[in-house]
Amino acid sequence: MRWAHLLSEAERDLAHTVKVRRGIHQDPEVGLDLPRTQARIREALDDLPLRVITGESCTSIVALLDGDADGDEPGDTILLRADMDALPMAEATDLDFRSRVDAMHSCGHDAHSAMLVGAARLLSARREQFRGRIAFMFQPGEEGHHGASAMLADGMLEHIASDGAKRPSMAFAIHQTPMAPAGLVMTKTGPACASFDDLRITIRGRGGHPSFPHETRDPLIAAADVITGLQALQARQSNAAEPFVITIGSIHSGTSGYLIPDEAVLDGCVFATSPHGRDVMHDLIRRVTNGVATAHGLSIDAEITDGYPLLVNHRAATRFVESIAEELVGRQSMWPVPNVAMSSEDFSVVLNEIPGTMVFLGTQPDGVSHPEPPHSPRMILNEDAMASGAALHASVALGWLDPARTTS
Repeated sequence: MRWAHLLSEAERDLAHTVKVRRGIHQDPEVGLDLPRTQARIREALDDLPLRVITGESCTSIVALLDGDADGDEPGDTILLRADMDALPMAEATDLDFRSRVDAMHSCGHDAHSAMLVGAARLLSARREQFRGRIAFMFQPGEEGHHGASAMLADGMLEHIASDGAKRPSMAFAIHQTPMAPAGLVMTKTGPACASFDDLRITIRGRGGHPSFPHETRDPLIAAADVITGLQALQARQSNAAEPFVITIGSIHSGTSGYLIPDEAVLDGCVFATSPHGRDVMHDLIRRVTNGVATAHGLSIDAEITDGYPLLVNHRAATRFVESIAEELVGRQSMWPVPNVAMSSEDFSVVLNEIPGTMVFLGTQPDGVSHPEPPHSPRMILNEDAMASGAALHASVALGWLDPARTTS
């Protein structure tokens, strides 16, 4: 098979990929400022023929690799992306390399970064096979911190298209999932990941003595009505073909069980699988909060802050990646994703700028029949599958920049 040698080489280089991943995993960082993670990745790339550009507003990395294939015209440019940040949660695994700080790579971004480093190693040894430019995008702040937007604002696309190179005509990313067999490549055309928005609901009442509730406007009772009202209307007004989810994850109110507080603040998030569903959900939130405010005689402000848009995989890019993956891992190791994932992805911002696609890579651990999902403090993944991810990145880039394809 055309790309089988890449998979074999990625498997031979797996020890290096695992070392990079475990180093990042033991020392995770959260948000847009990841200096130690950035330094580890730069060190892993240091001996490769790359031009490395770091971010101004965040600790991002863009590494550029130019091909040496003969040709009169400049080749295309492809962007390969990995995220680098962790989540603010304590790890609950018994791994020898478990996190040493109060954060955890429970979404697999450590593996994403390590696979992209592995791909850079594979591709650096094959510059004569392609014409054009490969941009390796290492992104901080995917977990709700808008890292992709920060990199775009820092001029990422302008840096990539410098020195006479073209703007990227293709963007590609891989997201691991321990919920699928290791090495399985899952693809979907069109909407693939939900949009998400942040939600803060502030309920302002009038506090007082708990034995005289009639003289107060209890914000906690109103908060309970808001939560149950949102869940009830969501269940009845969410179109099963275009579902959305509203979750309240925290309530902050009061200082004592012997006082009725003045205020309650609810923080949550909302996910939608279509632009229409997103609009319906926003309207539902406002109708519920306005109704509860009227019923309880207090004031409620619902602040909905735009998060990430719907991730939409472009048809031509997805079909191209499917053809590459079929040659790399075989049809038996591929699976079409039937539904939009309710999770969101900051790569959606990149795909709004550049045609491309994100695929999912199975990383189910050996011998584990009920693996923990991403964002669980007990999530573990099958590191052997990272060879497939590194080889897929590399084969997609070589296929896209193949002089025979770009001149046909």
